[in-house]
Amino acid sequence: MRPPGFFKRTWKRKGKKGWTYATRIRKGGVDRIVTHGQDFDHALRRHKDLVSEPVSASVMTATDLAQKWLASYVPVRRNAGGQRDAAARVMKYFTPFFGRKTLGRITGDDCRAYRRWLETLVLKTPHLETPVPHLSAQTVAHLLSDARCMFLYGEGEGYMSKSPFPRRLLPRLQERPPDRLTDDEVEAVIGIEEPHGFVIRLALGTGLRYGELCRAQRSHLEGDVLVVAQTKSTRLRRVPIGDPALVREIRQRVGRLVPFTETSTGSFNRTVQRRSGVERFHVHQCRHTYACRFVENGGSLAALQQVLGHASIVTTQRYARLADAYVRAEVRRIAAGVGTVTQAVTR
Repeated sequence: MRPPGFFKRTWKRKGKKGWTYATRIRKGGVDRIVTHGQDFDHALRRHKDLVSEPVSASVMTATDLAQKWLASYVPVRRNAGGQRDAAARVMKYFTPFFGRKTLGRITGDDCRAYRRWLETLVLKTPHLETPVPHLSAQTVAHLLSDARCMFLYGEGEGYMSKSPFPRRLLPRLQERPPDRLTDDEVEAVIGIEEPHGFVIRLALGTGLRYGELCRAQRSHLEGDVLVVAQTKSTRLRRVPIGDPALVREIRQRVGRLVPFTETSTGSFNRTVQRRSGVERFHVHQCRHTYACRFVENGGSLAALQQVLGHASIVTTQRYARLADAYVRAEVRRIAAGVGTVTQAVTR
């Protein structure tokens, strides 16, 4: 039996239609509707909480919402690294800005002011006369995305009637070319001492992420195909290796292909930078280099998506922009043929 005040009605939200349980509560002479989703048991529990503590939602602050979001939503939706990042973003930026402001008083203008505040944070350095922006556009986008996720969580759990986060608030990010290694840099890094040289050759020959490299083992090689089980997208991936020399080198290994246990890329990057002289090197450049070379040599984006393990082809399309040297060579080749026709016309 449904308690008084509990009812079922059609509730329309962007992208979703259908029946949704909701509770009508009255606070300060104003009716407010709190939605609970389509699960009856969950909606019944939320209704009882609202009836027994009718002011809990109205007095909840942004800090309280952030703590509930970190304790309930984040652990089941993000990995360990994502959980640490979310907690750091809340502590450094979300909580200092919104503080103890109650959820009912947060508006779209507050969210816009949050973005302006993030974009105007500056990093004061002694050697620079003019302060420089402290946060990149990508970081601002991540922080705003977390704030949007928090407010939507609050709306879904009934802590607020509607998320105040406006549409199209996230900044548009400027497209950047893949950070790849040049041919000279590739020659420099693959020639360093073992075992780092082998790890770089393996990364350049497979396009694996650093974490996938560290988990790869000799037993994962089936013929000339490396089976990658623990991936970022949780999907099993089979990566063909086109270099026979690299396949023979892998077959000579025993156990893990990456013999050292460096938990982060920082130590690995510094070692390679010191031994090769390529100061801008980082291991993820090997993945970008593999993808760019794949496309430049006629590989299809669909095949590259499967090899790299991208969930969407849109992510893979960034590698469709070819290297400048390759484009110049093609332009010269075409111009040579067009030039003969132009000369014939001008005669």
